[in-house]
Amino acid sequence: MDITLRQGQRCGEATAPSSKSYAQRMLICAGLGCTESVIDCGELSNDIAAGARCMAALSAEVTELGEGVFRLRPEKKPGGEKLLLCGESGTTLRLLLPAVGALGETAVFKMEGRLSKRPLAPLDSVLRAHGMSLIQEGELLHCSGKLSAGHYEIAGNVSSQFISGLLIALPLLDGDSELYVTGKIESAAYIGMTESVLEKAGIRFEKEANKYHIPGNQTYRFPDSAHVEGDCSNAAFFLSLGALSEKGVTVHNVPAETLQGDKAIVDILRRFGAAAEERGESIYVRRGELHGCTVDASAIPDLVPVISVVASTAEGETRIINAGRLRLKESDRLKTTTELLKTLGADIEEQPEGLIIRGVKALRGGTVSAANDHRIAMSAAVASAVCTQSVTVLGCECTNKSFPRFWESFDKLEVRE
Repeated sequence: MDITLRQGQRCGEATAPSSKSYAQRMLICAGLGCTESVIDCGELSNDIAAGARCMAALSAEVTELGEGVFRLRPEKKPGGEKLLLCGESGTTLRLLLPAVGALGETAVFKMEGRLSKRPLAPLDSVLRAHGMSLIQEGELLHCSGKLSAGHYEIAGNVSSQFISGLLIALPLLDGDSELYVTGKIESAAYIGMTESVLEKAGIRFEKEANKYHIPGNQTYRFPDSAHVEGDCSNAAFFLSLGALSEKGVTVHNVPAETLQGDKAIVDILRRFGAAAEERGESIYVRRGELHGCTVDASAIPDLVPVISVVASTAEGETRIINAGRLRLKESDRLKTTTELLKTLGADIEEQPEGLIIRGVKALRGGTVSAANDHRIAMSAAVASAVCTQSVTVLGCECTNKSFPRFWESFDKLEVRE
């Protein structure tokens, strides 16, 4: 599906959907437990649906009571191979893969899109070394064997999801385990999110620097009910629209206190020169005298495409550094962000580990591909605010992965050409 957007600044109000990262962690921990839980995940995205679907196949009876509201009743499933349809959700795959081994289940993950080409190393080697068998055949990943307790060691600079997956699985093993994370840890905030959900589920662990001691034979006991907080990653698109608007945009359902690393978008926009005012769980952002800056993306990689849009018409030069992991996302986001903005008329240069953007007065508009990447599609929408002509986005339906009502919310904003 394609969509054509009028050029011009946007103003008004929008509401962020619930955090899919929190929702998936909560669904998994509730589904691995021993008590019934009801989790309100808010707007139902493809990734949240993948998490619920996989838990229904693996270890729980899952009933959708209303849109995005799931009741999970943990139950023992019949023997045999479990088919886990994880779609394009890397979070679902990486968080659940160690759990499958902890349960000693035989399962096959069916992956879609670029997910089958995204790396599983070094997690796969760690799992094999502790008793699992993993065989990939195209989009199918066959898993069997049972993980053994003991010493686990994994690099922290590839994906925080590998660490989170092990933290979820190791409490289920028959004995105590130690998890040592080596080197620099990327996106540490996501690990903090996992730790908080584990604590909510009654799981005990001790942490000292980069080392965890995790007692075995634990049982997940998730609360009877839980509500998923707003998603800072998706709020970032409307907050950035505000930074490009003289009148500004107010975004609701943004948690005032959160472990989500992408809440950093507020301070980043201030560094660019935008004005941002936080009012409880609402944030109002409007344009200021925008100027370039250097952004270290190591902890906030998902923000890079939309930050690049803001930078495209900010005075001077913006450098985005430590962003090499973006090449392993739903698209190669360093490449697709560059292609998006160049097509629209930006002065942007792709680097091996980042981007250099030299601000221009305005972008011209045009037709761009979403590259089957939700964050590229939504960034294209934000870019229309600084274009002199309309923007057509090809394949805009990919926003269903994380924000199905994005275009509806975008359309409700007032356009000021």
